[in-house]
Amino acid sequence: MAENMITQTDIYQRLQTVIDPETNLSIVAMGLIYDVKLISPQKTESGHLMIKIRYTLTTPGCPLAGSFQYMIREALADLKNDFPGEVFQPDQDIVLELTFDPPWTLDMMSAEARAELGF
Repeated sequence: MAENMITQTDIYQRLQTVIDPETNLSIVAMGLIYDVKLISPQKTESGHLMIKIRYTLTTPGCPLAGSFQYMIREALADLKNDFPGEVFQPDQDIVLELTFDPPWTLDMMSAEARAELGF
């Protein structure tokens, strides 16, 4: 087990850097991240830490779906460098689950994000 382990806080901090180009707000502030789970290496077939992120889009037809997957993976790619003792392969051990259940609403945005957009 690594002394300096990746935490949910580490994941959310990196996801804060993923900016929705339409609103210029982070996908976290927008309320698009529904869940982040860290599955310990002892509980995975690969023996690696697995990061599962359940997220949504503002609408099912959002043209940014592929872009968000890329941006999320890019934001998390340096975890391997920042936590060298952690058994983790970013290209294999990040699982992204796009869902529309429940559907996204404005109420899912942070109060700051709603204020910034005038809601």
